[in-house]
Amino acid sequence: MPELQLARRDALRAELREADVAALLVTDLVNIRYLTGFSGSNAALLLHAEDEQRTVFCTDGRYTTQSAAEVPDLERVTDRKSAAALLKRAAGQVGSYRRVGFESHHVSVESYHTYAAIAGGIELARTPGRVERLRMVKDETEIAALRAACAAADRALADLLERGGIRPGRTEREVARELENLMLDHGSTGPSFDSIVAAGANSAIPHHAPTGKVLGPGEFVKLDFGATVDGYHSDMTRTVVIGRPADWQRELYELVHRAQASGVAAVLPAGDLAEIDKAARQVIEQAGHGEEFSHPLGHGVGLQIHEAPRLAYNAAGTLSVGMTVTVEPGVYLAGRGGVRIEDTLVVRESAPEILTLSSKELVAV
Repeated sequence: MPELQLARRDALRAELREADVAALLVTDLVNIRYLTGFSGSNAALLLHAEDEQRTVFCTDGRYTTQSAAEVPDLERVTDRKSAAALLKRAAGQVGSYRRVGFESHHVSVESYHTYAAIAGGIELARTPGRVERLRMVKDETEIAALRAACAAADRALADLLERGGIRPGRTEREVARELENLMLDHGSTGPSFDSIVAAGANSAIPHHAPTGKVLGPGEFVKLDFGATVDGYHSDMTRTVVIGRPADWQRELYELVHRAQASGVAAVLPAGDLAEIDKAARQVIEQAGHGEEFSHPLGHGVGLQIHEAPRLAYNAAGTLSVGMTVTVEPGVYLAGRGGVRIEDTLVVRESAPEILTLSSKELVAV
């Protein structure tokens, strides 16, 4: 859909004029995909602040056919050293490219010195985060991809539970592997990140990596996972218990469930990022478990699994319609077990659209 990428480039041009640069050298591959549709592993884009006809895309010979299909609407240059090639081109037209922005948050010191040597009389200007700010608000095409990614994860979890995939005797690794394969069966091109399956005491480790630990009766099993569709990521956490839940497990689960519902309800246009975190966190703090909720409430999700905005006690800013965020409170009792419940949501006018639809009632398997 070249017209979609063109609209994004046009929106970025307003940012570049504000930064007083003649062009932006885009080298972050995620940002390049957002602006052009290109999904390969080597590329650069020189986006002119005034003239779309002077915007140039560069990749190497491995991607000649792919780039012709994915970037049909821009002039394409073939060079292994893509960023350098575009800077050389700009340096040959110093009068038109007196000041070129670059993604300083993405460029190494070594690369910067290389760029400076090539740029000659062009001034290189730090322009961090310009594309990322645009990416925070998703269009409906992006939201459709996110919705499909969430659906793939939902269906995979439903299949896993239906076939008895979480049971005593299986290992965390076996469950994680089956869950990821099921997401592939339902349209995912790959997991959004390394899936977390954490059983028993391991469920109290927020970012536990699956091991050979064997699942046992009476244990919490925390599953944090996501699917990828068209480059867009989903993120969901559900916590189940093997067998009949103990009283402490029910109490802990209900506490996190209430906190998550409070956080979700606060996801509204103009909602203060720190206050949204507080809405969920204070539920847990009032129950005496504030120290066991050790991470921010959530984060943006899209072409990357973690992107802006961030829902945290020290975050600055507000939400806007079209932003996609996670809400994922957790309480982790070291040596005993932990619970996290997480959804991916879209900010809408009156109430958030929840994209991850798996039940949040405590499931006993």
